Amino acid sequence: MRKLERIPLNGKLPSPKGVALAILDLCRSSDADFKDIARVAQTDPALTGRLLRQANSAASGGRSVASVTDAIARLGLGTVRNLALGFSLVDQHQDGPCPGFDYAGFWSHSLLMGVAMQAFASVSSGGAADELFACGLLAQVGRLALATAHPQEYGALLAHPDAASRLVELEREHLHTDHTELSAAMLADWGLPMALVEPIYYHESPDDSGFAPGSRPHQLVHLFHLARCVANLGTASENERGEQIPGLLLLGSKFGLDADEMGRTIDSLMQRWREWGELLKVSTAAPPAFALMTDAQAKRGTNEYAMRVLLVEDDATTRTALHAALEKNLGHQVTCASNGREALALALETMPQVVLTDWQMPGLNGLELCRALRASEWGRTMYIVMLTASNNEQEVMEAFEGGVDDFLAKPVDMLMLRARLFAARHHNQLLEDWDRDRAKLKQFAAELAISNRRLAHAAMTDLLTGLPNRRAGMNSLSKAWAATDRSGEALAVLVLDIDHFKTINDTYGHAIGDTTLRQVAQAIERSARKNDSVCRMGGEEFLVICPNTDIKAGLLAAERLRRVIENLRVDTGKSMISVTASIGVAAREPKMTDTDSLVNAADRALYTAKHSGRNLSCVWVNGKQRCGPW
Repeated sequence: MRKLERIPLNGKLPSPKGVALAILDLCRSSDADFKDIARVAQTDPALTGRLLRQANSAASGGRSVASVTDAIARLGLGTVRNLALGFSLVDQHQDGPCPGFDYAGFWSHSLLMGVAMQAFASVSSGGAADELFACGLLAQVGRLALATAHPQEYGALLAHPDAASRLVELEREHLHTDHTELSAAMLADWGLPMALVEPIYYHESPDDSGFAPGSRPHQLVHLFHLARCVANLGTASENERGEQIPGLLLLGSKFGLDADEMGRTIDSLMQRWREWGELLKVSTAAPPAFALMTDAQAKRGTNEYAMRVLLVEDDATTRTALHAALEKNLGHQVTCASNGREALALALETMPQVVLTDWQMPGLNGLELCRALRASEWGRTMYIVMLTASNNEQEVMEAFEGGVDDFLAKPVDMLMLRARLFAARHHNQLLEDWDRDRAKLKQFAAELAISNRRLAHAAMTDLLTGLPNRRAGMNSLSKAWAATDRSGEALAVLVLDIDHFKTINDTYGHAIGDTTLRQVAQAIERSARKNDSVCRMGGEEFLVICPNTDIKAGLLAAERLRRVIENLRVDTGKSMISVTASIGVAAREPKMTDTDSLVNAADRALYTAKHSGRNLSCVWVNGKQRCGPW
């Protein structure tokens, strides 16, 4: 992945202007704060409204904000910068100079990808939902950049017959870069962290990333890929959706989403997509509910040979003869109509598998009936045979383009009729096989989703105590740390260690030691505050994460926990033994650069508590330790 200045470009790249550019410059300043950004943002009413909407959307049912200052504080400077960038580019590039580049379709797809990233953020530990919304919106900006910098050349590439399957390869061959590389370079130049830029670079082919399975980049690159597939589904034609859904279900199952959960999530985000489209003046489609896109729309026959046939013929003599041949001689279930309009109503009622229709009829002719049927999901499953006395080549081509499956010359030859019905039966058999395969796929995806959820839970859970394990605890701490970056609230951690635990194991055995660990874990979990997170770090050590908690409140929480554990009694079978714990407390300080520095400070306080007599709570403040009694 090259830097932006090393990429050969002939023209100018898309860039933020006006208020967005001012916000970008302010965010690059080391002394910028929420109020400075708010003063600039308030000069653009449209941007103000969009930031308020996003902040309240990210609140997840919490207190709504009404001022842009509060919105920026909730979102964080980095997210506000990214949102301002995205909104500015949407406003500026609703159209452009590149022939063949679908500007409206590009923004529709990008907006849906952003909304999908926001919706799916909760199923991974990739990052904050509002931050991922902005990243999804900008993930494909390299395509817009190539259309802007090389309008004629890029338009020619998009017209290439293999553009859909070989676009990146063609871009590299003719423009010496590609849209994935250019997207990443631009986002890095605008100041997005590399932890987000790298997954965006690989999101079209996530298996090429080489990220370690289970790592945050690995989760992010697959989350971006899932969001892109959802955007592809939402902007696809009706004919293309059926091919995309099976792969989408499998991708969702990797994040623990079964078919029903995936459907509910997609229906919800499609609604938000339309709402954002109205706000940003971006066109959005209105795909049907996910269940309608996945479930079979036509009824299937149960007899291997008999089929439901709709016969449409305005000539009564021909209609009577064909009806008798189809029903009495060939054993099919036949419904008759004398014109196209009557046939359309009967088709909806009887759901035929085969439609035999005359071409020339008054009112709605056979070709118009075919087009009307093909306009619906259920109508596309029918096998349509056109009855005609014409051999005109142009008419034949017109009929096939209109959706006809086969022709039968009039007057009808019974042998040819049998042949056409044999082809129709084969067609219906394929549809039934597809329905069974799709049902199996949905079941497999559901089972895989459940399995993945169980594995994910096991991977993040301590089997002995049932508490989250060290990995889960550090993930929770990272999220709490990021929240304090955005809100400026306090954050404290407690590191708790059971006193003389080795002696308990040596004296009473490991079974009693395990019982002690479980009872201490349960006591901590019961006594922790509602918003606190508890995990077992390993051995006899536990971590308690206390959001919106300063050092004094953290010490009070530690003392409460210490007294609860001091009052525990463990039954050894022969006697009751008491348990005590030492606790180290630390709160986030300006000099602390990451979560490790915070935990290390609490560890040092714990070490002091151990060496000061145990059954104590000690704090770390500005590089100094202090122990009770308090």
